[in-house]
Amino acid sequence: MSIFKQLTEKMKKKQILTKDFFERDTKTVARELLGKVLYRRSGNQIYRGIISETEAYHGTEDLACHCSKGKTPRTEVMFGEPGHIYIYLIYGMYQMLNFVTMKEGFPAAVLIRGIKDAEVSSDGIHFTPLNAKTDGPGKLTRQLQIDKKLNKKALLPASGLWVADENINIPAHLTGTSARIGIDYAGEWKHKPWRFFIKET
Repeated sequence: MSIFKQLTEKMKKKQILTKDFFERDTKTVARELLGKVLYRRSGNQIYRGIISETEAYHGTEDLACHCSKGKTPRTEVMFGEPGHIYIYLIYGMYQMLNFVTMKEGFPAAVLIRGIKDAEVSSDGIHFTPLNAKTDGPGKLTRQLQIDKKLNKKALLPASGLWVADENINIPAHLTGTSARIGIDYAGEWKHKPWRFFIKET
């Protein structure tokens, strides 16, 4: 049995997040993604890590959202089906991973800013620590081999990138909120407490 088939069989025992999870208010999705497990299949390697930091970007009125300037070839994926991948490049070197939210036609997405306890496997069953920093959006995409080839694809094992609910409970007192990072250009929107994170313990 191939690695992919082994992994698919194993994942049937877990709850892979589907369109229904993402077809909700962006802030709710961003908050509830904390503690979910991000998986990436690249070649013969399987990576995974617990999502520990997110940011919500919601609608054309949100001046921090790329869609505030309307629908463009770059942002059309954000107007599409929820549960799809939106990846863009910043500073010519960092890939930013986002998940489309809300009903089709309303532009919104969640930026994945960090993961913790990252691991890697060559068989999809036995995982070992990745021993690499994944506490930033550019770091995690680099370490998990995530790039623009995944842009506009659905979050599914067949695409090579998906998210699973593995019943990891993050108590409310261990989560925090703050203003989003690096959006000083967004006027009053820069103050929205739409960043969600697991506190360091």
